[in-house]
Amino acid sequence: MPRSLTLSLMAAALVLAGCANLAPSYERPAAPVPAAYPGAAPDSGSAADIDWRTFFADAKLRSLIELALAHNRDLRVAVLNIEQARAQYRVQDAQTLPAVNATGSGTAARTPASVSGTGTALTSHQHSVNLGVSAYELDLFGRVRNLSAQALEQFLATEQARRTTQISLVAEVTAAYLTWAADLERLGLAQETLRSQSESYRLTQTRFELGAASALTLRQLQTSVESARVDVARYTGQVAQDRNALALLLGTSVPEALAPDALGDTLNALPELPAGVPSDLLLRRPDLQQSEHQLKAATANIGVARAAFYPRIGLTATAGSSSADLSGLFKAGSGSWSFMPQISLPIFDGGANEANLDSAKAAQGIALARYEKAIQTAFREVADALAQRSAVGDQLQAQNALVQASGEVLQLSQARFDRGVDSYLDVLDAQRSWYGARQTLITTRLARLTHGVTLYKALGGGWSVEPATTPKG
Repeated sequence: MPRSLTLSLMAAALVLAGCANLAPSYERPAAPVPAAYPGAAPDSGSAADIDWRTFFADAKLRSLIELALAHNRDLRVAVLNIEQARAQYRVQDAQTLPAVNATGSGTAARTPASVSGTGTALTSHQHSVNLGVSAYELDLFGRVRNLSAQALEQFLATEQARRTTQISLVAEVTAAYLTWAADLERLGLAQETLRSQSESYRLTQTRFELGAASALTLRQLQTSVESARVDVARYTGQVAQDRNALALLLGTSVPEALAPDALGDTLNALPELPAGVPSDLLLRRPDLQQSEHQLKAATANIGVARAAFYPRIGLTATAGSSSADLSGLFKAGSGSWSFMPQISLPIFDGGANEANLDSAKAAQGIALARYEKAIQTAFREVADALAQRSAVGDQLQAQNALVQASGEVLQLSQARFDRGVDSYLDVLDAQRSWYGARQTLITTRLARLTHGVTLYKALGGGWSVEPATTPKG
C-alpha cells in the first residue's frame, strides 16, 4: 500500500472519530427547594462577594487564618488531590490523540553450517528505524471522549472540594479563636470573682474572730470562694485546650502575639450579610458545584457503558527504513511500512455490558440524589442561620438586661445584709445569680458571633472566587 494512501486512511479515521456520542445530554436539575428563604426577603449581593479579609475585622484573627491556609494539613491534602486529579485527567485526555513512537532496532544472527543448507556458516544482519502509531482507537461512538469528560469533571469536582475545605477551615479557625476568647473572658470573670470573694472571706473571718459575724456566714462565704476557685481551675484548663485545638487547625504553633484578649469590639464587628436567593447557592457554594461535577461525571460514564455495545476499531501503522547493513539504512529502496487495522465486535458477553450500563445508570441516579440532597442541606443551613440571626440578637439584648437587673439585686441584698435586715444567704444567692448571668452573657455573645460566621459559611463566603483552570495536556 502506498504511503500516501496510508496517511489518507489515517486522516479519514481521525475525521470519523467523534461522530457519535452516546452519553445523555446533561441539563441541570431543578433545585428541590423553595424560591425564597422562610421569613427572609431577597437581598442584593452575595456573601461570597465579601472576602474573608473584609468580613473579619480583627487583625489577629486574619493573621491566624493566613497561617492556617499556609500550614493546615487537610488543606494541603486537598491541594495535592487537585494535582493528582489534574494528572489523571491529562493521562485520560491523551487517549483521544494517537501516540506516535519512534523505534530503532538491530539484529544479528549466526546459522551453523549443519543447518544452513549451503554447508557453510552464515551470519545475517538486519537494521530498521520506524515511526508508528500503536493501537490507536477510532472513537466512533464516544467511548474515549466520555472517559476524558468523566476525568475532567472529577478534576473540577476535586478543585471545588479544595474550595470547600478552605471555607470550612476559615470558619473552624474563627470558631476556635472565638471560643478561646470567650473562655479567656470566663476565666477573667472567675478570677475577678475569686479575688472579690476571697477578700470578703478574710474580712468576715476577722469579724468572726472578734465575735461580730456568725460561723454560718463565714462558711457560706467559704463555699462561694471555693466555687470560684473551681471555676478558675476549670477555665484555666479549658483555655489551654482551646489553644491546642487552634494549633491543630493552624498546623503550627500559635504565636503569643496572636492570642485574643476577649470578645471585644473588633470581634463583634461582623458586617450584615445579604442572604440573596436560594439559586445563588448553586453558583456560590463550592460543595454544590462539586456535587454537580460528580453528577456530570456519572452522566458521561453512561456514554462509556453504552459504547461497549458497539464495535471498537484500533489502528496500528508504521513507516520506516530497513536494511541488512547499517550504512544502507537510509538509502533508496530501503523504505518499509505496515498497516494493521483491527476491529472488535461484541457478540456474547454473558450480559456483562448490559449490567455495566445498568450500573452506570444507577450511579447517575445516586449522584443526582446526592446533588439534590446537597442543595436541600445547603438551603436548611442558610434558613437555620437566618432564623437564628434575629433570635440571638433578641436573646443578647434580654441577657444584658438580666445582668443589669441581677447586679442591682446584689447591691440591694448587700445593703439589707449590712443593715441586719436579711441573712447572708440572700446575698449569696444574689451573687450566684449575678455571676451566672454574666457567664451566660459571654455565652450569648459567643453564640451571636458564631452564628454570624455560620451564616457567612452557609452562604458560600470565605473563598475568593477564582475561575477554574482546565489542565493542559
